[in-house]
Parts: sequence; structure tokens; C-alpha cells
Amino acid sequence: MSELKIYLDKDIDTELIKTKKIAIIGFGSQGYGQGMNLVDSGCNVVFGLRQGGKSDIKARDYGLKTMSISDAVKWADIVQILIPDEVQAKVYKEEIEPNLHEGQYLMFSHGFNIHYGFIKAPESVKVIMVAPKAPGHTVRSEYVVGKGVPALVAVYDANNLDISPQSSPQGEGECAEREGACALALSYAAAIGSGRTGIIETTFKEETETDLFGEQAVLCGGCDTLIKTAFETLVEAGYSPYMAYFEVCHELKLIVDLIYEGGIEDMHYSVSNNAEYGDYTRGGRVIDSETKQRMKKILSEIQDGSYAKEFMNEFTSGGNKFKELRKASEGHLIEKVGSEIRSSFQWGKGKLIDKNKN
Repeated sequence: MSELKIYLDKDIDTELIKTKKIAIIGFGSQGYGQGMNLVDSGCNVVFGLRQGGKSDIKARDYGLKTMSISDAVKWADIVQILIPDEVQAKVYKEEIEPNLHEGQYLMFSHGFNIHYGFIKAPESVKVIMVAPKAPGHTVRSEYVVGKGVPALVAVYDANNLDISPQSSPQGEGECAEREGACALALSYAAAIGSGRTGIIETTFKEETETDLFGEQAVLCGGCDTLIKTAFETLVEAGYSPYMAYFEVCHELKLIVDLIYEGGIEDMHYSVSNNAEYGDYTRGGRVIDSETKQRMKKILSEIQDGSYAKEFMNEFTSGGNKFKELRKASEGHLIEKVGSEIRSSFQWGKGKLIDKNKN
């Protein structure tokens, strides 16, 4: 295992990004979070949006400067593409690529379209990535309270060959010493707050494949399905759906917070001996060797590009399967029960997301 190098503000030229004109394409979760943080950090930012559209109106309500995507690309030194993965290639081909000019930086927060070849940048443009490891609303909320979320940075060379820390002449962990693209990526990451917490180097390949796997196997697919299946098991056995919600969904945050702050060991230290023993003796019966084999199959589909093709084909054909799956998920009993409980009890510090504003 290679040595981990973490960059903080003290290691970075935080003023570098302020010398560049930045076009943020999109005002969804990441566009909102990263863009607002850049503005508050003193950067020169314009939002490239469909003029008069919902996102344009939201951005203008914050007093932010907006342009059409084409005009924003022409104006910028850095073009940060923060629209959904499934539409990036189309928007890139129609509105971004024709307006790129030599010496610009094309930036992403997920390597999907570059890694799988849906977007091919010209050699005259430098391709970089800054990927904060949190949803955009959390990128913003942490920044506002003086904190930040960790981020990954990566660079492609002029021929769109993935550059890893190990392949650079200077060796691993010396991104801050390299000129140009990597230093700029670090400076951008610092401006959105990540230099307060920590920034590490990766590659487009590594970020894309591990990110997709994490989402599908654990963070979204695995966790979502585990919660719903456990909820159904309790309800079908005759237990109250309200109790089931508390036990398999609400309390999950409490456990994850302990793991987030101090690892699995801290979680075990905090829970009862009964809970810890149940973990050791029953967890492997739920997530077993067959589950691991299915995880490996999911990973292989990410690595060979078949998942990426499936995903893009779904949306180019109208996204009907996606819409059906979303509707079924939204209609699950746990959503009705959860909404009722959350509206009746008070906990936490309020919602990060207001769909009418951010």
C-alpha cells in the first residue's frame, strides 16, 4: 500500500484560482455547493445555464452572475461541468466543445464521461478533476460553518492519458510541486473548502470505478436495499411499521456517525455488548461470501464499461425503466412511514435541501 499524501491549505497556492475566470456549468447540488463556495472565497465565477430556466432563476435569486452555456465557455479560463452524467456528452458536443479555446481547463467532479470516452477533449485543453466526497449541499453547509469536505484531484495529459501519482516524474505525493493543471486543481479544491479537511490525488479511472462501486454496492444500492428489506421483514412479521422504521432506518445515522468519526472500532466501543456480539455472529449471515461474489460481478461490469453503456442507453432511450424504478421506490411503505415520523418529531438541525432554492 502506497503512502498517503494529504494536502491542506498550507500546502497549496490558494491564491492561484483567484487569477482565473471560472464557468460553472449547472446549478444542481454540486453546481450550487461548489459555485457558492467559490464566490465566497473571492473567485471570479459565472454560471453557465439555460437562460430563463429554473436553475437560472435560482442562481439569480442568490445574486449570482449567469450566462448561456456557450457564452460562459467562451468567457472562462476554467469550465467546470456539473450537470448530470447522462446529459454531459450531449451538452458538451453542442454547447461546450465548439466554444473551447486553447489553454483552457476542462474540469469535472466525476470521471465518468472522460473515463468511458463519452467526452473526448481536444489536446489544446487541459482536463482535470476536483471531486468533493460529499453531496453538493453538504459541500456548502460544511463550508458555511468554517469546515470542508475531503476532495480528490486528478489530471489527464494533453493526449487524454490518465496520469497517476506514481506515473509522474516527480513520484507519488508531489502534486503541489507540479506546474499547471495539478496546482490549479488543488487551488480550486481549497477554494471550495476541501483544503480545510484534506485533499488526495487519484486518477480518473480510479475515482470513476471506485465511486460507482461504492454507490451501487454500499452507499445507495446496498444500503437502500438492506434498509427496505429489513423493514419489510419486520412489518411482514407483524411488528409496527413505525418501530421498524426507527430500528432499521432512523438509528442507522447514529451508527454511521460513530463509524465516520472513529471507525468501526469506535462504533463497537459505543454500542452494547449485545449489539456487538450480534454484529460478529449474525452480520456474516446477511452479507456472506455469495454477496461478495455478486459485488465482484458488479465491479467487473463497472470495469469493463458494460454498466456505463447500460446507464447511457437507458437515458438516450427515454429513461422509462429509471422512471418506473424511481416511482416504485418513492411509493414504498417506508417512505410514507418515514415522512409521517419525521414530520411529527423534532431532531437534527433542519434540512440541507430546499428544492425551490438549491
